[in-house]
Amino acid sequence: MGRSTANMSATDRPWRIPYGVADFIKLREGHEYYVDKTRYLPLLEQAGRFLFLIRPRRFGKSLLQSVMECYYDAGWAERFEELFAGTWIAEHPTPEKGQYLTLRFDFSAVRSDPKLVEESFEHYTRIILIEFLQTHANRLPPKTQERVLAERTLAHRLERLLAELKGSGLQLYLFIDEYDNFANNVLVNAGREAYRELTHSSGFFRDFFAVLKEAVGRTGSGLARLFITGVSPITLDDVTSGFNIGRNISLDPRFNALLGFTHAEMERLFDAFGQDFSAHRAVIDEWYDHYHFHAERLEPVVNSDMALYYLHSLVDIDKPPRELIDHNVRIDYGKLRHLLAVDQHLADRERAQGQMPGELPLPEARLNGNFSRLRAIIESGEVVAQIQSSFPAEGLLEPENFVSLIYYLGLLSFAGEREGAPLLRIPNRTVRQLMYGYLRAAYDEAGVFRSSTYRVAEMLRHMAYRGDWRPFFDYLAEQIAAQASVRDFLQGEKMIQGFLLAWLNLSPYFRVFSEAEQAGGFVDLYLAPFYFQYPDMCHAYLIELKYVSRSEDSPAKRKQLLDDARAQLRRYAGDERVRAQLGEAALHPIVLLYSGWELVHREAVAMTG
Repeated sequence: MGRSTANMSATDRPWRIPYGVADFIKLREGHEYYVDKTRYLPLLEQAGRFLFLIRPRRFGKSLLQSVMECYYDAGWAERFEELFAGTWIAEHPTPEKGQYLTLRFDFSAVRSDPKLVEESFEHYTRIILIEFLQTHANRLPPKTQERVLAERTLAHRLERLLAELKGSGLQLYLFIDEYDNFANNVLVNAGREAYRELTHSSGFFRDFFAVLKEAVGRTGSGLARLFITGVSPITLDDVTSGFNIGRNISLDPRFNALLGFTHAEMERLFDAFGQDFSAHRAVIDEWYDHYHFHAERLEPVVNSDMALYYLHSLVDIDKPPRELIDHNVRIDYGKLRHLLAVDQHLADRERAQGQMPGELPLPEARLNGNFSRLRAIIESGEVVAQIQSSFPAEGLLEPENFVSLIYYLGLLSFAGEREGAPLLRIPNRTVRQLMYGYLRAAYDEAGVFRSSTYRVAEMLRHMAYRGDWRPFFDYLAEQIAAQASVRDFLQGEKMIQGFLLAWLNLSPYFRVFSEAEQAGGFVDLYLAPFYFQYPDMCHAYLIELKYVSRSEDSPAKRKQLLDDARAQLRRYAGDERVRAQLGEAALHPIVLLYSGWELVHREAVAMTG
């Protein structure tokens, strides 16, 4: 494990791990280790005055803004040497260091209840403005605070503040973090009408961005620089009627590694805590790595939250965390549900109006085209699509916009090019596990399939340690037979395989590989032991899935399919991709034959004969 620090007291350790720390002042004063990103500050200055950056949750956006706030604010200039000691920018300061008054809003602090959102927005921003005015009272013209706070709304207060700054020759650097947080929550929890009222009418949020838009284009404006971060471009497109408030640097190759950690940064980080990164790189790469924020794929980026979560466990208990997925990095299914399911009252109304075929099964009426797209992406692990830099919420049923959104959420990443278009791929096993969770939740919400997660998890544990595989597949078959909606839904081999994968990925014991993940020429499903976490694993499984439609089912067809499956499994058992992962576990080649939705045959195949 390297030079372990697990037995050191907290005071003896050279650094603290900055897990969850987004305040640069606290990080530096608390002697937390800082992965130095200050070399990007001159590049950000050169990129433009009004910038917009999208990155997934828990990638360090807030800390970046805190670093920039400390660097550019005149109030922190006297502490520059203390705060930035040992960083790149300390040796290469730019002329803009300490030249602005910085104002920073974090809109994750705003409540998202439509009845309370405006009041919460105004209350929070007023408090932040008061703090700003008090901090810079000796730099601002007399009575600035009084005049600004006399205005009724944030839009008017900001307008007044910019006028005061312009008149006195002062310049504002405005930061907005989590700009789309409460708007996204309104969309998810209250629906599209409430969201549209927030972003399209003459409401407070649109008024606020209207002031910014005007200030960006005004000659001699007191707004010198603007830096906005969020997780998607949807809200900004909606509130600015076309995304014209500044430059979007989200797909700029220069900023691929602005957030997250490169391998070189990971090595330095681990070394600072006496850990050998090379001993853990394979697991970290598989579970947390392979984010690329530009099609050129200059270097892979590791999710910073997950890396620090993993390192924290190494330092504290001298071994990796038992749960490799940090709960804080999970994207709640609720954030996606409005994209996958048609509201039931809307589905009923459209059916009544003849816009939906009456014979369409209920699940298809409730799970829209985005669900099918998500399922297809999960099954194949990839998709070919252009990433859209801007699109409105009302366009989310368009395939290219939906794929773009899940890219921005961190569920897909650039992985090359295919037939002249970008190839996007699920970046790592953490994301794949999360996406299978979304499938299970969508099935449940739509009434397609409901089952006991605990019971399934226990059956998978028995598969891993006892070699008892039949109860799992029999249980799913029984539940499918008992639930009419899922019988209608599971028609076709890919449907069956995707459904099985959604439940097999509940297990922490196996590394689940599908044929799609192995680029073809491979068994349908391979459940390899996850020895890194469970070194006493005893069993592994090769699963060949065969399917025949009920209309084409016959004894002769079944025999042909079963004979093919047995021959394939005997061949796959010797595949290097299988043997490399197998270790000492007993390998069970299993054939599953489905007729329509019904499991009509299952057997363990002997390796001879």
